[in-house]
Amino acid sequence: MMNTNNTNALGIIFPNSYDDLVPDLTIVRLMASIPFAGRYRMIDFVLSSMAHSGIDNITVLVRENYFSLLDHLGSGREWDLSRKNGGLNIFPPFAHKNMGVYTGRVGLIASILGFLKSQKEKYVVMSDANIAYNFDFNTLLDAHIASGADVTIAYTKQEFPESIIKADDFSKGMYFTLDLDGERVKKININSQEPGVQNFAMNIYVFEREYLIKLVNEAFINGGTYLERDVLVPQLDEIKVNGYEYTGYVARIGSLKEYFDENMRLLDDANLSALFGKNPIYTKIRDDNPTRYVNGASAKNVMVADGCVIEGEIENCILFRGVKVGKGAKVKNAILMQDTVIEPGAEAEYVITDKKVRISEGKELKGTSTFPVFVAKKQVV
Repeated sequence: MMNTNNTNALGIIFPNSYDDLVPDLTIVRLMASIPFAGRYRMIDFVLSSMAHSGIDNITVLVRENYFSLLDHLGSGREWDLSRKNGGLNIFPPFAHKNMGVYTGRVGLIASILGFLKSQKEKYVVMSDANIAYNFDFNTLLDAHIASGADVTIAYTKQEFPESIIKADDFSKGMYFTLDLDGERVKKININSQEPGVQNFAMNIYVFEREYLIKLVNEAFINGGTYLERDVLVPQLDEIKVNGYEYTGYVARIGSLKEYFDENMRLLDDANLSALFGKNPIYTKIRDDNPTRYVNGASAKNVMVADGCVIEGEIENCILFRGVKVGKGAKVKNAILMQDTVIEPGAEAEYVITDKKVRISEGKELKGTSTFPVFVAKKQVV
């Protein structure tokens, strides 16, 4: 059940962050719209977490490629965010006459300073949408208020994903680790490749609203682009920045391989319960029939959404809504997005299909555990 008490904070979500890390999936959508866990989009997790925490004034700052996100979010009704005051606000990209669309957080926030100044909430909670979690933002806010910090940054203790360690191009997105003295952040490391467990920032921040306006306004006037690099790092000795360790389940998407692995981890009941067990995650409603298993069908260790028809064999798979697996077809270690069709006699293993893909009768399509094959939206194999 959602928290109906209005938390004294508004939310800001950056849905385009890290789009370039998964270009196969974001060519027709942005990071926040990537389908995940059978029936959800990545933005569902942060939206649901904020709604459960009583944050009912949420702004989504889109930058590009956002049609699928608009279609998914609609009025925000599924998250109880369809309201006359506050609710879900989606801001389109903003550009000056002689300047392109803003890229960094400073420019994006600067484009809505007038809106922020007119709001009544005392605090601002900001997040990207590249991590699936079931986050209690009230606990984060309580820790921020109790500490007297100017800024609080949520982080997890974990080893760097292989995609970051082996990255040869950091222009696709900056990652941050925190050096801590107790709870105080003494240093913010940008794109560190130190081995071992790190304090890996989740890009979730808490500010007082008026203080955020002041920082962003000053940074924007001085040509700043990135909140972390251009605002926080230069002032760590002058402002109090605290870390908040999040110990719950996280699924971080940083590459196509990580997308595959994080979905497959949810076939373990312990991981599934850790992500979904605390509060429900809400998503756009699609009125489908229950999944139907025809005589002769076989299913082992699978997550299957509604509206599917299974006549063949599926094993270690995640099937989104409306997937059809024909008679005699064999699908193993695969992620099949919405309305994918596997025709009779076809075989697919270590495969990710985007929406409305068709694998033709008798065809074989096989990747490996280290290199799953991706089939783009509406393609026929």
